[in-house]
Amino acid sequence: MNAEAHEPIMGIDLGTTNSLVAVADETGPRILEGPGGRRILPSVVRLRDGAPEAIGDEARRHAVEHPQRTVFSIKRLMGKGLADAAGVLDYLPYEVVEGEHETARVKVDDQVFSPPQISAMILRELKSWAEAALGRELRKAVVTVPAYFDDAQRQATRDAGRLAGLDVVRIVNEPTAAALAYGIGFRDQGSGIVRKNKDGSLVLHAKIKPEVCVGEPSAIRHPPSAIAQTIAVYDLGGGTFDISILRLQHTDSGAVDQVLSTAGDTHLGGDDVDRMIVELMQAEIRAKFGAHIDFPPGTRQAFRNFAEATKIRLSQQEQATVEIDLGEGRVYQRTITRVELEKMIQPWIERSLECCRRALRAAKLSPGDIERVVMVGGSTRIPAVNRAVGELFETEPYTALNPDEVVALGAAVQGAILAGVHRDRLLLDVIPLSLGIETMGGAVAKLITANSTIPARATEMFSTYTEGQTNVKIHVLQGERELVKDCRTLGQFELRNIPPMPAGLPKIEVTFLVDANGILNVRAVEQRSGRRASIQVIPSHGLSRDEVDRLERESFEHAREDMTAHRLIDLRLNAQLDIRNIRKQLDRVGSDLPPEYVKQIEDHIAAVRGFIDAENPDADAFGAAMTKMDHATIRLAEAAITRTLREEGN
Repeated sequence: MNAEAHEPIMGIDLGTTNSLVAVADETGPRILEGPGGRRILPSVVRLRDGAPEAIGDEARRHAVEHPQRTVFSIKRLMGKGLADAAGVLDYLPYEVVEGEHETARVKVDDQVFSPPQISAMILRELKSWAEAALGRELRKAVVTVPAYFDDAQRQATRDAGRLAGLDVVRIVNEPTAAALAYGIGFRDQGSGIVRKNKDGSLVLHAKIKPEVCVGEPSAIRHPPSAIAQTIAVYDLGGGTFDISILRLQHTDSGAVDQVLSTAGDTHLGGDDVDRMIVELMQAEIRAKFGAHIDFPPGTRQAFRNFAEATKIRLSQQEQATVEIDLGEGRVYQRTITRVELEKMIQPWIERSLECCRRALRAAKLSPGDIERVVMVGGSTRIPAVNRAVGELFETEPYTALNPDEVVALGAAVQGAILAGVHRDRLLLDVIPLSLGIETMGGAVAKLITANSTIPARATEMFSTYTEGQTNVKIHVLQGERELVKDCRTLGQFELRNIPPMPAGLPKIEVTFLVDANGILNVRAVEQRSGRRASIQVIPSHGLSRDEVDRLERESFEHAREDMTAHRLIDLRLNAQLDIRNIRKQLDRVGSDLPPEYVKQIEDHIAAVRGFIDAENPDADAFGAAMTKMDHATIRLAEAAITRTLREEGN
């Protein structure tokens, strides 16, 4: 194999709070260190004169002195509109403004930066770390994203890589990357898996035994070492949360890591705990010293530092004391206990547990079916999180791997697979939300459903509704509901210059292709004329946390009424098309038929028209009326065919 084929592909965890870079070779994955042996790069950038003045520890250390120049938690703005980011703006000391397409941008002095530009600065720093560690130029990387990042956020991540001079060869979901890293150790366990029961006893699973061959008493045949395990990856980082259910299957011939389901929240992480502590301190300060007290950017940054330090201390100790000198003889002092913090963050933990329940339902599994829960992300160090997860899944969470490093290690494993270093692994990931297009009447035709394995491809045939229609708008949507108004627009494009034809005659083939990075491509082809159009869906901003919650919650709450509404839309459209065709046949051959039969057809048309015009018709009765109309017009159709044959014979 040539040198190019052996070019290392970096694995990068571009995190909300911290970022890491790793590489994997024949000996396995390892974190690459930066100057001074640092393994973690804080995702913090200080800007001056349009360029990064400091990145990482230096920027973070002096954030209080430069609050409006220091940018952190940029991942929470990736692919977001300004309205979507409104919930975090009060917490950020730097200025966030509206950019093109209503996107969120960062303004420092008179210059405006997009979130991908800021992220690219972090990626460039990681790239320099890796090149220094390996002593060679590196161009390719696998970059991880939360499983619940939508298409806009994934595109923004790819853009950041390109701006950093990287060829992002694959986007991998963070929980899936963690499973890849975990799978290396899992495969090497060989003889079996040890699991602790609730009573504290240990049970050995998947033990492989040799098998004696009949007729060959001297020979012992060893079957391939086969180990299968269903795991949950609970990934709670600084800004995002994901839960993925995976089935890991390992044999002597290779490994298949299949994602069964995923759920999550792109606005749930350790930053929210920091903010709760900040809000507590600020509320008590105003109560003690007056509601008029203002907190300038530097003070807000200091509050954030105090809050983060308090959260970390309370993960190790039962209490932590905070003391803040506000000047003019005003000193705020407060002791916060772990019990108090755990009560405060209980709703935050419960939000993550509800995501876990959704993922289990989607995978058609119960908590008892999960053999191991892998904890990922720095926020999983909070004791209350570990307890709650253990209680839900009825097993002690697995914490042997460093939760800060496991995602980067898994990304490096995927890079090694793509580089040809590891050829014995196959990764099967899934998409988080259903994808479809708008059909006539405001309904959604889903082409690819949630938790479909990627890469995914789906093709369906559509046609026109209007006579002589020459342009067709393709409206691409994301969500679990049946109507357009309840789903999220991803993009729109037009198939133009179709030759004018009768309604229903054009044959429009629509193809959805979700690639291995989770990026959606849509193509439409009118088969009779060969006219075609396509789009790589790059929406202007992504889903807000509330929208993600709404899309999934309401898909369950309104499933029955949504299906009824979708059915009524289809019935109305089909009924109108049927009536139109019946009218054409009556105009052509009605004079050849008995008046009483024509009157019977008109009565059926009027009955169906009544259902079309009704505000909330009974769908079953509507369908029955259409069936009666269809049966009543069989003689009319026969008369039309006879007329056609007679005319063609002449």
